[in-house]
Amino acid sequence: MKRFALSWLIVAAAFIALDFVWLSRMGDSFYRPQMGDMALAGFRGEPALLFYLIYTGGLALLAVGPALERGGWRAGLARGAGLGLMAYATYDLTNQATLKAWPSLLSAVDMAWGTLASAIAAAIATAVLSKGR
Repeated sequence: MKRFALSWLIVAAAFIALDFVWLSRMGDSFYRPQMGDMALAGFRGEPALLFYLIYTGGLALLAVGPALERGGWRAGLARGAGLGLMAYATYDLTNQATLKAWPSLLSAVDMAWGTLASAIAAAIATAVLSKGR
């Protein structure tokens, strides 16, 4: 349980830092123009916090934990990428399937970002925790 909690903290720190940089740079220049009237002026804090808690917990449990058992940081990278692609594809493709104006470019870029950020965060956590073993 202690290893999971530490894994969760490391994954959360890495993922949130990456996402903060990405959204700070791409929010107004890419996402807002793609989303148009669908986008809020800011963001809602509570749903964002819940997303980060649940998602980074999932990365710790489903990517980092198994990678620590066998494979090291490369396994964390691959497992994080797989989970990131599945999660971001679920969000983006569901929006594309159900909303009137969800651009394909938005789905493609967001899915690529989610895959990359998840892979990096899981690899970092796996590498850090592997050194302590």
